[in-house]
Amino acid sequence: MRTVAELESYMEASKPDIDAVDLAEQYLQVGEEMLENWLAAKDMAPTTDTKEGFRVLALHRQGCKGDPSFNACRETCRELAYYYNLITLEKGHEDTGNRLNMMEMVAKHLVLFIGSKMQEANVGEFCCSAKVNRLNKNGITTMTGENHG
Repeated sequence: MRTVAELESYMEASKPDIDAVDLAEQYLQVGEEMLENWLAAKDMAPTTDTKEGFRVLALHRQGCKGDPSFNACRETCRELAYYYNLITLEKGHEDTGNRLNMMEMVAKHLVLFIGSKMQEANVGEFCCSAKVNRLNKNGITTMTGENHG
């Protein structure tokens, strides 16, 4: 399992020109590893089970227990599974490039959301437009966006 920092770096780096299915598998793996990091931080052993055929969904379900605000990333995990299915079940489709771009953005969103939530427990209790900017140089967590909660 890669660390949160390693996953963030991976998502920021340019990707090699590889097969679309292989890249989709890598993005799905990023989601799983990010959820494994969340569970490890909660001293929970990550499940090997699947939900609806996806481990990322089972890991999310496990991660929600005891933290309802974590449910905020449920649809993000479902979108990872959705784009994975589109890419792998319709190989060579004319929209594959766009689908990979969307899957990349969704995986990155999951990494940033969970990474932020690991630093600031209140993330997820606000509207999606609220964004933790992490710790600033003075060690103070700042937020931008509106609180619609």
